[in-house]
Amino acid sequence: MTSRRPRDLQTERATLRAAATRLLDGTPLRSESGRLTVTELLHESGLRRDVVYGDHKDLVEEFQSQVRAQGRTPALSRSMADENTELKQKLAETAAALAREREGSAALRRLVAELDLELHAVRDGIGPARIVSMPARRRPSHGR
Repeated sequence: MTSRRPRDLQTERATLRAAATRLLDGTPLRSESGRLTVTELLHESGLRRDVVYGDHKDLVEEFQSQVRAQGRTPALSRSMADENTELKQKLAETAAALAREREGSAALRRLVAELDLELHAVRDGIGPARIVSMPARRRPSHGR
């Protein structure tokens, strides 16, 4: 039969306080959601529920009062939410700009296709006679 090692209440309290601080700061190490709940506090601390409620209930109540004072949202979560809102706005603006560019590009492609058809018609002698070919472009002389 294995014997249990003696518990170190001071270390447990320090562990629980550190976990509470990380959750309140929005920088959890173990918690996936980072929500400010006692369940997440337990998960973050790695301590069992019976240990925490048996010997450290005061720290749980302290954590809960800090959560109420903070408005239930960690500071990092608030800043990330603000950044997310800003990025969504930028994405919407970029998507709108891209849509305008695509419309312009489509209009230019239609124009090029139409001009290409007219050019082929003139070359084949079936186009309107009023189209005049431009003289070939002269190259500038560099020797002068």
